[in-house]
Amino acid sequence: MSHEQLPKKPNAAEPWEIEGTRPLVEIRGVSKHFGDVVAVEDAWLDIYEKELFSILGGSGSGKSTLLRMLAGFETPTSGRILIDGKDMTAVPPYERPVNMMFQSYALFPHMSVEQNVAYGLKREGVAKAEIADRVAHMLDMVRMSRLAKRKPNALSGGERQRVALARSLIKRPRLLLLDEPLAALDKKLREHTQFELMGLQDELGITFVVVTHDQEEAMTLSTRVAVMNDGRFEQVGTPGQVYEFPINRFVADFVGTINFLACKVTSCEGGRAELESVEAGETLHARLEQPREPGSTGWLAVRPEKIFISKERPEGDSRTVLRGVVEDLGYFGNLSVYRVRLPSGKILQVSGQNRVRTARKTVEWDDEVFVSWDVGSAIVLDE
Repeated sequence: MSHEQLPKKPNAAEPWEIEGTRPLVEIRGVSKHFGDVVAVEDAWLDIYEKELFSILGGSGSGKSTLLRMLAGFETPTSGRILIDGKDMTAVPPYERPVNMMFQSYALFPHMSVEQNVAYGLKREGVAKAEIADRVAHMLDMVRMSRLAKRKPNALSGGERQRVALARSLIKRPRLLLLDEPLAALDKKLREHTQFELMGLQDELGITFVVVTHDQEEAMTLSTRVAVMNDGRFEQVGTPGQVYEFPINRFVADFVGTINFLACKVTSCEGGRAELESVEAGETLHARLEQPREPGSTGWLAVRPEKIFISKERPEGDSRTVLRGVVEDLGYFGNLSVYRVRLPSGKILQVSGQNRVRTARKTVEWDDEVFVSWDVGSAIVLDE
């Protein structure tokens, strides 16, 4: 499935941007304690209908506990969870308009694909003819019709993932919760399945909430991302907002790769700052989202792909230019990654697309180089 099959309306306001739009899911001051261990602390979050929302965090961040509370498998220590305006805090899982797809897929090994998918409908007493129609339609949607008679042990990891997804979706929940849904797949299949999942969610119009530790997966899939750390949300925003405008060093460092240079503001005027940095050895330039007092300290952060590397000094007054030596480099086919040591000993990582078809490298180990970036490419973050 290509990007062209997933059109977006470029000028349409998103539901979280429209005042008065009621969220489908409202998490209100939710905390969960296991004895002295705080898994989730005072979480507030709105998730809107038809979103593909990701909760991103490392191990122990609280993301899976929060998902289990949404599903009803855990009860909050405090706070409330509302779904479609109804308080679900104490409602058992089987009475919620929610389904959950587990990381292990949890397929019944003795049942065929179609029997696994039909299981929930049979438990509800749905008529056989309707079950047959809905199972056939769902297997067709996930492209598993030809394998309907197979048992799970005769399927690949990607095929089992599709069966688990079909079983989760066939009951038409208002909300589908997915716990690390692609973790068991290899890299190439995971990338392919991401776009399939996006297309399926868009076609069905069901709200998906995905828990993942994979930053790339969250950025690819999501309408919005909540970055979680130590039981709290550090930042909630679109993938572009979280990646390009992180609100603190944790988010910047957790989402993607980034370089940090310790710095001090020497002047700030017209949304532009000059900074001094012992690590850089040169004056740094950055645009500021918020004014900063001269003398205040922080970190200048810049992504590797926003840094240019060359043997000749680049021109332009609006650029920060530093001199260094290539200490390491890696060739990855579509791009090259350089580790450049500055005179202070600080290492900067630089990545660049290999746009010219050649087997020769333009920059080699131990080359003296210039690294540079535009004033708008860097962001200044607090300690």
